[in-house]
Amino acid sequence: MELSLIWPIQGYLCATYDRLDRDIMPELIEPDTERLRLRQWLPEDRAPFAAMGMDREVMEHFPTVLSRAESDAFADHCQASIEAQGWGFWAVECKHGSAFAGFVGLCALHADLPFAPGVEIGWRLARRFWGRGLATEAARAALQVGFERLGLDAIVSFTAESNLRSRAVMERLAMRHVADFEHPLLPPGHALSRHRLYRMDAGAFAAWRH
Repeated sequence: MELSLIWPIQGYLCATYDRLDRDIMPELIEPDTERLRLRQWLPEDRAPFAAMGMDREVMEHFPTVLSRAESDAFADHCQASIEAQGWGFWAVECKHGSAFAGFVGLCALHADLPFAPGVEIGWRLARRFWGRGLATEAARAALQVGFERLGLDAIVSFTAESNLRSRAVMERLAMRHVADFEHPLLPPGHALSRHRLYRMDAGAFAAWRH
């Protein structure tokens, strides 16, 4: 099955799952944190995820909001990636109340990005879950999977320069700002074209964890 799809995510683009190395970790990985469960997507996640994609505040730093069809296709793509790899952009569920909060996880970089190949960490949460440290908590668990279970050498994250909220999460994760760049799939001069790139390598993660 080939999915020649490009989806808006944390940094706007995610490589399709046929580009990922499916032999890295074929068993299903579903990390837990104190408050959250990072898990495979379920049919009942589609409606709240679509509501997120139509929320202009949630999508403020993305080129556009998502239609229901686009949102469902993205969720299907995330589910297929996890089925193929055992990891990817997981659905985030709050343990108390089992509420769907959004997604957090890892994705192979799109080939058009100037720092590809590699793996990025990304996140998107519904507005009612902001301000509680949940993105940082879930992203920490995703980094741990990447470095300690998948054996990655480095993980990057990137966002529009104006996205102060996501940049703050990257900094709380002790990721290092390494470069600024113009996103290659946004027109020159676009309000969101200027991006900041953050990076963490395995040694820095081990030191931060301990």
